[in-house]
Amino acid sequence: MMMKTAQKVEEAPGAGPNAFVRIEEAREPLVFRGLAAAWPLVKEAARSPAAGIDYLRRFCGDATVTVSLGRAGDDRRLGYNDDLTGFNFTMERKPLAEVLSILDNDSVNPAAPVCYVGSTTIDKCLPGLRDENDMDLGGRQALASIWIGNRAIIGAHFDALYNIACVAAGRRRVTLFPPEEIDNLYIGPLDPTPAGQPVSLVDFNNLDSAKHPRFAAAMERALVAELGPGDALYIPSAWWHHVESLDTFNVLVNYWWRNSPSFMGNPMDALAHALLSVRDLPSAERDRWRSLFEHYIFDWESRRADHIPTQAQGSLGPMDDAAARRLRAILLNRLNK
Repeated sequence: MMMKTAQKVEEAPGAGPNAFVRIEEAREPLVFRGLAAAWPLVKEAARSPAAGIDYLRRFCGDATVTVSLGRAGDDRRLGYNDDLTGFNFTMERKPLAEVLSILDNDSVNPAAPVCYVGSTTIDKCLPGLRDENDMDLGGRQALASIWIGNRAIIGAHFDALYNIACVAAGRRRVTLFPPEEIDNLYIGPLDPTPAGQPVSLVDFNNLDSAKHPRFAAAMERALVAELGPGDALYIPSAWWHHVESLDTFNVLVNYWWRNSPSFMGNPMDALAHALLSVRDLPSAERDRWRSLFEHYIFDWESRRADHIPTQAQGSLGPMDDAAARRLRAILLNRLNK
C-alpha cells in the first residue's frame, strides 16, 4: 500500500507554553503530541463517542450548519463525481443538534454513510466551547474552526493560511506533500471545487497506477502523521494534505492565521488573474513575462527598487494599508473597463 512509503512527520518536543516557538522557523509540518490533551472535549470524547457528542450538545443551541452527506460503502472520499462536473456527495443545511443525533446513532456502525460538517467557525456554531477548549497561539490572530463527522476522507488539498489542527475526538491520518509536488498529485478542477480549494483526484487507498503514474514520485517525498485525541499538527501554508478520519466519531479543531499583514490580498486572486491574462499567451511571450514576475515578485528581496528615489517608487515602494488601497483602486479600474 502506497501510504506505507511515507516518512513520519517530525515530532516537536514538549507541548508547553513555548510549543510554538519552532513554528517561526519550520519549513515542514510538525506534530505536537498531547497539545490539547487537557481539553474537556478531548476527555469526554475519550470516554465514548456518546459522551463527546453530549458535551458538544451543551453549546450547539439552535445553530445551523452545512453538512456533507456521502454514500455508504468502502469509498469514504468526499470529492468530485466521475466526470468531474460536480461532487459525489450532497450538501444540506441542518441544525447542528440534528447532525449530532445522526452521528450519535451511527457511532456503532462503521459502514454508516458519510456525515461530515466541514470547516465551521466555532464561535458561531458552538458559542462558549472555546471558553473551555482553546489554544494560546502566542499572540497570533487566528480563526478557530471545527470539523465534526464520522469516517470520511478528504482528498489532498492545500490552504493558503498556516494551520494548527488539533484532534479532539477519534483518530486521523494526514499525508502531506510539499507545494512543488502539485504536478504529481493530479489536481482536479479549480471550479467547481468540493470546499473552496482544488483537490487531488488520486484515490490513496485504491491507487490506479496506470491512471496516475506520477503519484509514486509524490509519495517519495510524502510525510505522514498518525494523530490521536489531543495531538496537534502544524501545516505550513500551501502544503498539500490528505486527511482520513479513522473512527466513527471524529472532531478536529483548527486555527488558521496569516503571516502577512491583513491588507495583503489572497494569492489565489492573483492566480485567477494570471489565468485570465498570462497563461494563454504564446510561449515566447510567457517567458518574457516570467522574467518580469521573477524581477518584481519572486526575486524581489535581491532586486528591490533601491535605484529609484523613495518618493518616486509608487507601487514598488513598501506596501502598507494606504498603498494597498491605491493598488486595488487601480486594479478595479482596469478590470472594469
